[in-house]
Amino acid sequence: MIQSIIVTNHLGESETMELARPEQSGFAVLSVEGLGPVKADISLTEMAAMDGSMYNSARAEPRNIVFRLRFLPKPDIETTRQKSYRYFPLKRRIEILILADNRTVETYGYVESNEPDIFRSEEETIISVRCPEAYLYGETDQVTIFSSQTALFEFPFSNESLVSPLLEMSSISFETEKTVIYNGDAQIGLLIHIHANGSANDIVITNSVTLETLTIDSAALIASVGADITAGDDFYISTVKGNKYATLIRGSTEYNILNCLGDNPTWFELDRGDNIFAFDADSGLSNLEFYITNRIAYEGI
Repeated sequence: MIQSIIVTNHLGESETMELARPEQSGFAVLSVEGLGPVKADISLTEMAAMDGSMYNSARAEPRNIVFRLRFLPKPDIETTRQKSYRYFPLKRRIEILILADNRTVETYGYVESNEPDIFRSEEETIISVRCPEAYLYGETDQVTIFSSQTALFEFPFSNESLVSPLLEMSSISFETEKTVIYNGDAQIGLLIHIHANGSANDIVITNSVTLETLTIDSAALIASVGADITAGDDFYISTVKGNKYATLIRGSTEYNILNCLGDNPTWFELDRGDNIFAFDADSGLSNLEFYITNRIAYEGI
């Protein structure tokens, strides 16, 4: 069950519409369309010599969210109606956050229309928002860290020595393979972040389930930026559809290193369930910190 809907306009102003307490906002949410899975566009080719057709491709269509709102006197109907123009401005981008019983999702869209029926005894409006994204996304990103720090410091304590440091405040565990547990409904790309604490050479990232690999070639890196992997380097590789990139931040300079990933780089995607990734390097593996960040894509609430 939907608890509330928070709308934020292009100026950063937000309005919370609680379904159980419409008097708080002045908007009674009568219905919301477009919160389930969108329609898929399936491309098929008919063949002259065979029955049926051949599958080519499929794509999810953009989402269209339609609000039906009733205006309540807060402080009067006319003020509430005009407030809808403020939070649903025509042609402008708005953010939509939906809080349900077991899922909180967000998306963004552009207001296509706001059509109030001013002469009804109980005034209402129908607002259409066109969303470029086909999916709804979790409110927070999922982060998987391949090295972690475990606290070991406990009271009471005793060093048992006046000359040797025997106490361990924490312990760093270094893992080169880890499972990304993805609970979304749709495949999604990810962001890989590699931080170098020292020199390294020829990084290889592998999806241990599909055996697909992605490499950072040191020879190409030296040719592009003039040096191999050194301490302080930060690599960011995005495999998100529509936003794929590979950059190196060294000092205060950002480099495009897409050509260092090879001729046909693998753009990893997460499937629902366990996704196992491993990373390796020809040298300096222990100098690397590895992180994977991903959004969670839902077909609907």
